[in-house]
Amino acid sequence: MKNIAVIGAGTMGNGIAHVFAQTGYNVSLIDLSEQNLEKGIATISKNLDRMVAKEKISAADKNATLGRIQGHTSMQDGVNGADLVVEAATENVDLKLKIFADLDKMVPENVILATNTSSISITKIASVTNRADKVIGMHFMNPVPIMKLVEIIRGYSTTDEVTETIMELSRMLGKVPVEVNDYPGFVANRILMPMINEAIITLHEGVAGVEEIDTVMKLGMAHPMGPLQLADFIGLDVCLAILEVLHEGFGNPKYAPCPLLVNMVTAGKKGVKSGEGFYSWGHGTKDLILAENFKK
Repeated sequence: MKNIAVIGAGTMGNGIAHVFAQTGYNVSLIDLSEQNLEKGIATISKNLDRMVAKEKISAADKNATLGRIQGHTSMQDGVNGADLVVEAATENVDLKLKIFADLDKMVPENVILATNTSSISITKIASVTNRADKVIGMHFMNPVPIMKLVEIIRGYSTTDEVTETIMELSRMLGKVPVEVNDYPGFVANRILMPMINEAIITLHEGVAGVEEIDTVMKLGMAHPMGPLQLADFIGLDVCLAILEVLHEGFGNPKYAPCPLLVNMVTAGKKGVKSGEGFYSWGHGTKDLILAENFKK
């Protein structure tokens, strides 16, 4: 594999493009929005600048990495010549099904189609293609250039050969791939999201405040950040979407999203991306400042 197409220039997509390009692959970064595309490439450049400042790479390495990334607002143009397509669009099942149905018609039948979905069934995504054996989950962790784990999710029909190819590719990126089977939430989010949801329920029921809950988990369980702060970073809308997939997929009430989470997303309070969630993020510093609704 030499040529990689990445669909979606958001947080995950530009991170995936960054890692592939830095490893030496030619990358087509695709987003229908010219503004999102420019923002995604600017983010990659900024993250590379940080690596240069820390002397992890040279300025020449940065320029070479950026030189291997081409932006496209046309999916057809962007996937032309790709050996692998990695979809990293919004966590919306209808959108992903549409993308994969279109991709199946655009690229040769030997091309592997991967999705960075964090919870949606790989088997369901593969069902809209004529190559279910070559559809696989490649769930990177955020921030992609730093986090080592990649969940490799096999759909019902994914072959051993395709799985091993993507496992080896992940190792070449300097990642640690872990093979898992196709059930709602896979492993990472099946365990993480109920914990985040329980933290929100604990807040909703008045057991403790935002800072108290996060402090208990940081100091008591050695988590690098509390579950409510983490939810803000992930995006409260993403957390809600994943919990809804778990709830629908298993039919178990323990996965039902907390009403407080539902209300916050409905009100547009999505965490870092919107400037406010459990904490306020618009003040331009790294200080943790409680959102107005959660101040005592």
